Amino acid sequence: MTTTAYPTTLEAHLRGTTRKLLVPYVTGGVSDDWVDLVHAAVDAGADAVEIGIPFSDPVIDGPVIQAASVRSLERGTTPGSVLRDLAAYRRDVPLIAMTYYNLVLQHGQREFARLLVESGVGGAILPDLPLEESVSWEADAAAHGVAAVLIAAPSTPADRLAELCARSTGFVYGMGVMGVTGERAAPTDSARAMARRLKDVTDKPVLIGVGVSTAENAERVAGVADGVIIGAPVMRRVAEGGGPAGVGELVGGFRAALDRARG
Repeated sequence: MTTTAYPTTLEAHLRGTTRKLLVPYVTGGVSDDWVDLVHAAVDAGADAVEIGIPFSDPVIDGPVIQAASVRSLERGTTPGSVLRDLAAYRRDVPLIAMTYYNLVLQHGQREFARLLVESGVGGAILPDLPLEESVSWEADAAAHGVAAVLIAAPSTPADRLAELCARSTGFVYGMGVMGVTGERAAPTDSARAMARRLKDVTDKPVLIGVGVSTAENAERVAGVADGVIIGAPVMRRVAEGGGPAGVGELVGGFRAALDRARG
């Protein structure tokens, strides 16, 4: 079954930005000051921020983000505590939740979507929910104005890619490489190839994540894509004790690189 995707507030915001898009990731609850990490990322030039709601079996997360999730869970973090903490969020750029379907199922899809909206979150990424089983979640998310962002992999065949793009709301998340999230030493041709494939079949914003680990890498990928998502570099900086200042410095470097990128 195919659903029709309608523009969301998140998509309108991203379309209204003329520069290349930068979406850093922050694990919710990773520290007492984690919302300040989000503020620092926004102040340094983020166009949206992906908020990780930690789960004990994160199938798409690499070692850096897994370690952040373990640290957060050991601090007693729950989906409810992450969303409550976001009451302290004091910026205007959109927030996007990234978590796993088991947590959504426990709350109930419509209730989870309602909680996201009440906490100021405008989109959600559920990487373990297959396209064939995502229709009801997409409908429940849409009923509350939550963008259901879908993920495309380099291995996704052309017909499935077109359907995924048609159904994704907010933007389309393209995986730069196959595998889990993490830092790669050099830019990969697969990231640019993924962006080209997506741009050929959709006019929605195309953001590339997974493996975008350096500012130089981001600049090269954004020459084709509309922007990038960076997770492991941010959370490594946090793990190294960088705090909000370190996150701001890192995101600022990526922002400068993307501002040099040309489509």
